[in-house]
Amino acid sequence: MSSPRIKAVLFDLDDTLWPIVPVIKRAETILFDWLAVHAPEVARLHTIEGLRERRMELAKTDPRFRYDLTALRRTGLEEAFRAAGADPGRVHDAMAVFIRARNEVEPFEDVLPMLARLSALVKVGSVTNGAADLEVIGMASHFHVSIAAHAMGCAKPDPAIFHAACDALDVAPAETVYVGDDPVLDVEGARNAGLQAVWLNRTELFPDRSCPPHIRPDAICRTLHELDDWLADRIVRG
Repeated sequence: MSSPRIKAVLFDLDDTLWPIVPVIKRAETILFDWLAVHAPEVARLHTIEGLRERRMELAKTDPRFRYDLTALRRTGLEEAFRAAGADPGRVHDAMAVFIRARNEVEPFEDVLPMLARLSALVKVGSVTNGAADLEVIGMASHFHVSIAAHAMGCAKPDPAIFHAACDALDVAPAETVYVGDDPVLDVEGARNAGLQAVWLNRTELFPDRSCPPHIRPDAICRTLHELDDWLADRIVRG
């Protein structure tokens, strides 16, 4: 049986539309440099790696941290400021520094041309577990809806977050394709929610990543150019 025609395309963001690891590393370095000047007692007591390890520990203490990474980072900084005897009022400023740098992303070369073309043909949205702000990044105009885990109160692979995007676009899950880099969160999550799913396997990022045999994407693409070819005779235009 053939799949229904596609009326909407949903995208993951981090590691699908841009590489995220160098962005986070740079943002954490910028933040730590800021701490060294504006909260030196915190910088003397902690390291970037130590703060990261503490966040991993904190993530196990509150279910909210599974879907609100900004809250997790803020909580970690508040704890670090208290431990150093620093003014906790400066955490707000520290977070602003990090968030600004975290949104300075560099899209893959195929992203902006594809989004501009695709958003003129079908409904386009994003569903992310991360904290990217498409308005700040300057890409919001390409998306008809953007759903973030921290606003939903749940994260991929929960079907609810995929269904929220479909509802916002007024399309059925079966008429929607989700495109993402993570076989479990993105592909398996979307298919369990009734969507079609494309695994965007950018091998330059993850040369050794494989898809578990029990997860069966509707397509595997290495670039958005390949996705464009796959969508060509499957989308319902207009």
